[in-house]
Amino acid sequence: MSTEHKIVDLDPAEAKARLDRGEAVLVDVREPYEYGAERIPGALLYPLVTFDPKALPAMWGDRMVILQCGTGRRSGMAAQRMIEAGAGTVHHVKGGLNAWKEAKLPILGLNPTTGVIEPKSYG
Repeated sequence: MSTEHKIVDLDPAEAKARLDRGEAVLVDVREPYEYGAERIPGALLYPLVTFDPKALPAMWGDRMVILQCGTGRRSGMAAQRMIEAGAGTVHHVKGGLNAWKEAKLPILGLNPTTGVIEPKSYG
């Protein structure tokens, strides 16, 4: 019996719901400077340039790993690396952080005045 290998696009609202229920871990594959400027609360940084699926912590157990980047391109590339490493179904946020922001979901950002990471508003 063979394992099905596929990449599943999640819209931002579905990804957030899975995160809120504790069913998933969000992995941001953007560069550190991008992550430092703004990010989804709770996202863990594993930049694509050094992304190794085997380095993802086993402590996440059976929680779904959801990949995310700025637009969905790099997270799709990371998802492909996971499939090539033997993962079955891999999830990523369709449209990335841009779609997350378009859905007006919470993000954290760098306050340029104080240097503090804080919730960003959508004005």
